[in-house]
Amino acid sequence: MKFALETEDLRVYYGDNMVIKGVDLKVPRNTVFAVMGPSGCGKSTMLRAFNRLLELNEEARVEGKVKIFGRDVYNPEVDPIEVRREVGMVFQYPNPFPHLTIYDNVAIGLKLNGLVRSKGEIDERVEWALKKAALWDEVKNRLNDYPSNLSGGQRQRLVLARALAMKPKILLMDEPTANIDPVGTKKIEELLFELKNEYTIILVTHSPAQAARVSDYVAFIYIGELVEVGPTRKVFENPEHELTEQYVTGVLG
Repeated sequence: MKFALETEDLRVYYGDNMVIKGVDLKVPRNTVFAVMGPSGCGKSTMLRAFNRLLELNEEARVEGKVKIFGRDVYNPEVDPIEVRREVGMVFQYPNPFPHLTIYDNVAIGLKLNGLVRSKGEIDERVEWALKKAALWDEVKNRLNDYPSNLSGGQRQRLVLARALAMKPKILLMDEPTANIDPVGTKKIEELLFELKNEYTIILVTHSPAQAARVSDYVAFIYIGELVEVGPTRKVFENPEHELTEQYVTGVLG
């Protein structure tokens, strides 16, 4: 299977208002695929359609197809919980559980889903996930501490570790650096280059510069419509659409 994720005529409605308008995408495996566009253009909504999180919003309705490794996740026989295990998500605001320790923040999904049985297995997976998120060396001696004592960038990497602990196949990242400092942003961006060896990463960003820095492929969304998609270098250096050129050069924001 060449593509990790495909959409066919994907439409999303809030009530009678169509906010994603017939999007067709193909996301190659083991790449960083950036979805860029101005704030409020539907990027985050589309991301939530990929792992059926939109179903938690009674106002939302999804039509069309979303295929994960060839399987339509909106098929009635597919369990949405299983989809969300395969397609992890990191949100814009670092959102570790404040009442849980650093250790328990990473372990909670494993415990709730019964994915690992013994304390030893959980310990191993927590350490593995924290190392994958480049956080282990900073917190290994304070696993019983609470996230409130971490920096914003560390909290976001903790959330990333929580997602990775579930061993998803695809990782959705919704503007993961929008609310952290430049040092934290740099660490997250560096992680993307390592993580794509094992995962397919779909990154939403309102920063063309970030999309240019970290992605292999990019899609430009404007007011719910897919304007242009392709290899990042081509889209930035030789865009086919005037709107794309205006956006990547900063004329359109």
